[in-house]
Amino acid sequence: MVTAMRKGILLGLAWVATILLAACGTTAPSSGEPAKSLILATTTSTQDSGLLDELLPVFTRESGWQVKTVAVGSGAAIELGRRGEADVLLVHSPAAEEKFVAEGGAGQRRLVMHNDFVLVGPPDDPAKIKGASSTDALKKVADAKAVFVSRGDESGTHSKEKDLWSKAGVTPGGNWYQSTGQGMGETLRVASEKGGYTLSDRATYLAQRDTLELEVLSEGDPGLLNVYHVIEMTTKAGDKVQPDGAKAFADWLVAEPAQRLIGEFGRAKYGQPLFTPDAGADESKLGL
Repeated sequence: MVTAMRKGILLGLAWVATILLAACGTTAPSSGEPAKSLILATTTSTQDSGLLDELLPVFTRESGWQVKTVAVGSGAAIELGRRGEADVLLVHSPAAEEKFVAEGGAGQRRLVMHNDFVLVGPPDDPAKIKGASSTDALKKVADAKAVFVSRGDESGTHSKEKDLWSKAGVTPGGNWYQSTGQGMGETLRVASEKGGYTLSDRATYLAQRDTLELEVLSEGDPGLLNVYHVIEMTTKAGDKVQPDGAKAFADWLVAEPAQRLIGEFGRAKYGQPLFTPDAGADESKLGL
């Protein structure tokens, strides 16, 4: 009988605990407001450079929107937008962006900022590219069959690299031309380990320079500008897209306070800003 009574008490306590847990689980957050969350698909350079660590906490604090970041190549980020799996894009592959927007699933595409690409390589520079233009530098790399490490991921950087090879009149291939299929940070690491050359956005290179055996060897060509746009997604891409979150982020990013943050990012640590803010500028006049 005692055993039966004990079981009854335990069952009763378990039932009460279940009710209490259920009640706790349905209690609204202390703020009284449900969390707002959006998905940002962006290139790895904005993450690897540390820029997002600077911007996103401020945006969340000012807007109430939490941001989940998916950092991939620009091509993959655009594909996420195309499938309705991201709310807003921050990418740097202009030709692919224009084609994507023309498809009709995206909303506004606005200029945000630019920096530039640089060709980096080992300090001893076996292909002797230092000071050469980007196309001449790539010809020298190919002629020397020096190791060149490509991202190979259809990112904005990879698209720019392929464009430069084409302008150089070179079809890269063979053992000297290697592909990582990964982001900029990892590709720089591999190039450093192999004593090879690679194309990088300047921001990611500077952010990781102290861990690399790589130097900037070719820079400054007008064709090496690296331009970033923010693209708002719409429900035409998918029912799960949150256009209000996309607009909130895009509007914030091109507004003066965020542009000021972008323009100052990196100055204290590297002696130069890593990005130049461009919101509202005429791209044709900038030579972009």
